[in-house]
Amino acid sequence: MSKILILDELDKRILLQIQQNSALTNHELAARVHASPPTSLRRVKRLVDEGVILRQVALLAPDKLGPSLTAIVEITLDMQTSEKMQAFEELVAHEGAVQQCYRVSPGPDFVLVIQVADMPAYHALAHRLFATQSNIRNVRSFFSMHRSKFETQIAL
Repeated sequence: MSKILILDELDKRILLQIQQNSALTNHELAARVHASPPTSLRRVKRLVDEGVILRQVALLAPDKLGPSLTAIVEITLDMQTSEKMQAFEELVAHEGAVQQCYRVSPGPDFVLVIQVADMPAYHALAHRLFATQSNIRNVRSFFSMHRSKFETQIAL
Protein backbone atom coordinates (compact mmCIF):
# COMPACT_ATOMS: atom_id res chain seq x y z
CA MET A 1 0.00 0.00 0.00
CA SER A 2 1.34 3.39 -0.92
CA LYS A 3 1.96 6.23 1.50
CA ILE A 4 -0.78 8.88 1.57
CA LEU A 5 0.62 12.39 1.24
CA ILE A 6 -0.94 15.11 3.40
CA LEU A 7 -2.04 17.95 1.10
CA ASP A 8 -2.52 21.51 2.27
CA GLU A 9 -4.80 24.06 0.60
CA LEU A 10 -2.08 25.29 -1.77
CA ASP A 11 -1.37 21.73 -2.94
CA LYS A 12 -5.09 21.24 -3.57
CA ARG A 13 -5.36 24.49 -5.54
CA ILE A 14 -2.35 23.48 -7.64
CA LEU A 15 -3.78 20.02 -8.32
CA LEU A 16 -7.16 21.46 -9.26
CA GLN A 17 -5.58 23.85 -11.75
CA ILE A 18 -3.28 21.33 -13.41
CA GLN A 19 -6.07 18.75 -13.64
CA GLN A 20 -8.01 21.32 -15.66
CA ASN A 21 -5.05 22.44 -17.78
CA SER A 22 -1.62 20.89 -17.40
CA ALA A 23 -0.23 23.15 -20.15
CA LEU A 24 -0.22 26.20 -17.88
CA THR A 25 3.17 27.82 -17.52
CA ASN A 26 4.58 27.96 -14.01
CA HIS A 27 3.89 31.73 -13.91
CA GLU A 28 0.25 31.21 -14.99
CA LEU A 29 -0.18 28.45 -12.42
CA ALA A 30 1.37 30.55 -9.65
CA ALA A 31 -0.97 33.46 -10.43
CA ARG A 32 -4.04 31.21 -10.42
CA VAL A 33 -3.17 29.58 -7.08
CA HIS A 34 -1.97 32.83 -5.45
CA ALA A 35 1.62 31.71 -4.85
CA SER A 36 5.02 32.85 -6.02
CA PRO A 37 6.44 31.12 -9.11
CA PRO A 38 9.32 29.50 -7.13
CA THR A 39 6.85 28.16 -4.54
CA SER A 40 4.56 26.86 -7.27
CA LEU A 41 7.43 25.14 -9.07
CA ARG A 42 8.74 23.59 -5.84
CA ARG A 43 5.27 22.29 -4.93
CA VAL A 44 4.65 20.76 -8.36
CA LYS A 45 8.06 19.08 -8.27
CA ARG A 46 7.27 17.64 -4.82
CA LEU A 47 3.89 16.35 -6.03
CA VAL A 48 5.62 14.67 -8.99
CA ASP A 49 8.42 13.25 -6.83
CA GLU A 50 5.90 11.88 -4.30
CA GLY A 51 3.90 10.19 -7.08
CA VAL A 52 0.74 12.27 -6.65
CA ILE A 53 1.12 13.58 -10.20
CA LEU A 54 1.71 10.49 -12.31
CA ARG A 55 2.08 12.23 -15.67
CA GLN A 56 0.76 15.15 -17.68
CA VAL A 57 -0.98 14.25 -20.93
CA ALA A 58 -3.22 15.62 -23.66
CA LEU A 59 -6.75 14.21 -23.86
CA LEU A 60 -7.80 13.50 -27.43
CA ALA A 61 -11.30 13.44 -28.94
CA PRO A 62 -11.63 9.95 -30.47
CA ASP A 63 -14.48 11.03 -32.76
CA LYS A 64 -12.19 13.63 -34.39
CA LEU A 65 -9.61 10.99 -35.30
CA GLY A 66 -11.77 8.68 -37.40
CA PRO A 67 -14.04 5.76 -36.66
CA SER A 68 -14.10 4.84 -33.00
CA LEU A 69 -15.73 2.17 -30.88
CA THR A 70 -15.62 2.07 -27.08
CA ALA A 71 -16.21 -1.27 -25.42
CA ILE A 72 -16.67 -1.89 -21.72
CA VAL A 73 -15.76 -5.53 -21.13
CA GLU A 74 -16.30 -7.74 -18.11
CA ILE A 75 -13.87 -10.62 -17.73
CA THR A 76 -14.31 -13.59 -15.41
CA LEU A 77 -11.33 -15.87 -14.94
CA ASP A 78 -11.59 -19.61 -14.41
CA MET A 79 -9.03 -19.55 -11.59
CA GLN A 80 -8.61 -16.44 -9.41
CA THR A 81 -5.22 -17.06 -7.81
CA SER A 82 -3.08 -13.97 -7.37
CA GLU A 83 -0.68 -15.32 -10.02
CA LYS A 84 -3.51 -15.80 -12.56
CA MET A 85 -4.94 -12.35 -11.81
CA GLN A 86 -1.52 -10.75 -12.22
CA ALA A 87 -0.91 -12.68 -15.45
CA PHE A 88 -4.14 -11.30 -16.90
CA GLU A 89 -3.22 -7.76 -15.84
CA GLU A 90 0.16 -8.13 -17.54
CA LEU A 91 -1.50 -9.47 -20.69
CA VAL A 92 -3.78 -6.44 -21.10
CA ALA A 93 -1.15 -3.93 -19.93
CA HIS A 94 0.72 -4.42 -23.20
CA GLU A 95 -2.35 -3.84 -25.38
CA GLY A 96 -2.66 -0.20 -26.47
CA ALA A 97 -6.39 -0.45 -27.13
CA VAL A 98 -7.04 -1.31 -23.48
CA GLN A 99 -7.29 2.12 -21.90
CA GLN A 100 -8.29 1.05 -18.41
CA CYS A 101 -8.28 -2.19 -16.43
CA TYR A 102 -9.93 -2.57 -13.06
CA ARG A 103 -9.92 -5.60 -10.76
CA VAL A 104 -13.43 -5.58 -9.30
CA SER A 105 -15.61 -7.36 -6.78
CA PRO A 106 -18.24 -8.75 -6.64
CA GLY A 107 -19.19 -10.04 -10.07
CA PRO A 108 -16.60 -10.33 -12.81
CA ASP A 109 -12.92 -10.31 -11.95
CA PHE A 110 -12.01 -7.42 -14.27
CA VAL A 111 -13.68 -4.56 -16.11
CA LEU A 112 -11.83 -3.13 -19.10
CA VAL A 113 -12.38 0.02 -21.12
CA ILE A 114 -11.27 -0.57 -24.68
CA GLN A 115 -11.00 1.91 -27.57
CA VAL A 116 -10.76 0.49 -31.12
CA ALA A 117 -11.59 1.72 -34.61
CA ASP A 118 -14.56 -0.55 -35.31
CA MET A 119 -16.19 -3.93 -34.69
CA PRO A 120 -13.69 -5.91 -36.81
CA ALA A 121 -10.86 -4.37 -34.76
CA TYR A 122 -12.68 -5.32 -31.55
CA HIS A 123 -13.20 -8.86 -32.83
CA ALA A 124 -9.47 -9.20 -33.61
CA LEU A 125 -8.52 -7.85 -30.18
CA ALA A 126 -11.04 -10.10 -28.41
CA HIS A 127 -9.73 -13.13 -30.24
CA ARG A 128 -6.10 -12.23 -29.44
CA LEU A 129 -6.68 -11.36 -25.77
CA PHE A 130 -9.61 -13.48 -24.68
CA ALA A 131 -10.35 -16.43 -26.97
CA THR A 132 -6.79 -17.75 -26.94
CA GLN A 133 -6.40 -17.59 -23.14
CA SER A 134 -7.20 -20.82 -21.28
CA ASN A 135 -8.00 -19.13 -17.96
CA ILE A 136 -10.84 -16.91 -19.22
CA ARG A 137 -14.24 -18.35 -18.33
CA ASN A 138 -16.53 -15.53 -19.47
CA VAL A 139 -16.36 -12.34 -21.53
CA ARG A 140 -19.26 -9.90 -21.54
CA SER A 141 -18.97 -6.84 -23.78
CA PHE A 142 -20.96 -3.62 -23.84
CA PHE A 143 -20.57 -1.11 -26.66
CA SER A 144 -20.98 2.61 -26.12
CA MET A 145 -23.70 4.24 -28.18
CA HIS A 146 -22.99 7.73 -26.83
CA ARG A 147 -20.60 9.20 -24.28
CA SER A 148 -22.41 11.82 -22.23
CA LYS A 149 -19.62 12.47 -19.73
CA PHE A 150 -15.90 11.84 -19.58
CA GLU A 151 -13.80 13.31 -16.79
CA THR A 152 -10.33 12.62 -15.51
CA GLN A 153 -10.39 15.13 -12.66
CA ILE A 154 -10.27 13.78 -9.10
CA ALA A 155 -12.24 15.80 -6.57
CA LEU A 156 -10.05 17.04 -3.73
